[in-house]
Amino acid sequence: MIRFGVIGYGYWGPNIARALMEVDAAAVHAIADVSSEALGRAGKRHPSVLLQSDWREVVADPAIDAIVVATPVNHHFEIALAALRAGKHVLVEKPMTADVGQAWRLVEEARRRSRVLMVDHTFVYTGAVQAIHGLIETGHLGDLYYYDSIRVNLGNFQNDVNVIWDLAAHDFAILDFLSSSRPMAISATAAGFLSDRPENMAHLSVYYEDGSMANLNVNWLAPIKVRQVLLGGSRRMVIYDDMETSEKVKVYDRGVTLSDDPEAVQMRRVSYRVGDMWAPVISAKEALLTELEHFCSVIETGAAPMSDGLSGLRVVEMLSAASHSMRLRGQPVEMHELRKAS
Repeated sequence: MIRFGVIGYGYWGPNIARALMEVDAAAVHAIADVSSEALGRAGKRHPSVLLQSDWREVVADPAIDAIVVATPVNHHFEIALAALRAGKHVLVEKPMTADVGQAWRLVEEARRRSRVLMVDHTFVYTGAVQAIHGLIETGHLGDLYYYDSIRVNLGNFQNDVNVIWDLAAHDFAILDFLSSSRPMAISATAAGFLSDRPENMAHLSVYYEDGSMANLNVNWLAPIKVRQVLLGGSRRMVIYDDMETSEKVKVYDRGVTLSDDPEAVQMRRVSYRVGDMWAPVISAKEALLTELEHFCSVIETGAAPMSDGLSGLRVVEMLSAASHSMRLRGQPVEMHELRKAS
C-alpha cells in the first residue's frame, strides 16, 4: 500500500483525494492546506485522514511514501523539491513549475534520488487522447499535418497564471504525447480585458521540426464552453470534441491526393477523397483515476511514467517560449535559443 500526502485542498486537491480513495494500491494518510476552511471540508469528507496546516509536516512524515502537489504553481517547485529530498515520490499538478530552470532542477533531483517525478497532465490519460495516440501509432492517420484546438469558456479567471499557462498547458501536454516531432518555434499573441488580471485570451502557433504545426485558441472570456480539436493527417482526419457525451473522437476517411501523372501535374490537378466516418470505442473510465493508478504502478515497477518529469519540463519550455513571444507581440521564439538561455 502506497501512503499519500496531498498538499493543497483548493480547486483540484479534493478531486485528487477523492480519486486516491478509489485506488486499491493507495491510501491517503494526510492532507495539508493553509486554509482552515479547506481543512474543514477535507475533515468532513475524509474523517480518518491526518490534517495539517503546514505542508512541511506532511513532507517530513516518515509514514508517507508519495506526495501530490495541488497548490498554485508558484509553490510547486519549493514543495516538490522538498518532497524529493525527503525521499518521496512526487506527482505535481500542471504546469510543473513556473520556469524552465526550476523544472530542470526537479528532473535532476528525481533522477539523483531514484524517485518517480510525474506531472498531472490529466488529458493524456483520457480515453479519447489514448485512442488518438493509438491511431497515430498504428499509422491510421498517416503523417500528422496539423493540430487545431479551440479551448474557450467564461472563466475561471486566475491571479497567479494567465490563460496560456492555464489552458494552453493542456494542449501542449497532449501535443507532447501525440507528436513524435519536437517543437522548433512558438509564437503567441494575447490580451487581457480586466484590470489587474493576467491575459485572458490568446492565439498560439507551434512550428514543428517535421513541418507540421499546431494552432491554439484559448480564452476565458467566451460565452460558451468549447473543447474541440481537429487533427489532420495524410491518410485520415480526426475531430476530438471533449464536450460530447458519446463519440468524443470521430475519424474521417477524407483528404486530398496530388496526382503523380506528369500531364495531371502540369494541370496542378488535386483529387479529393471523401470516405466514411467512424467513432472508435473509448474507455469511459475517469482520466484522473487512470492517472493515479498509473502513478502507483510506476512507483511499484520502476517503469517510466507517460507524463514524467521530462514531459513536464518540455511543456514548461513551450509555455515559457509562448510567454516570451507574447511579450514580443507574436514574434516567433526559437526553442533552441530558449534552452540555451535557461
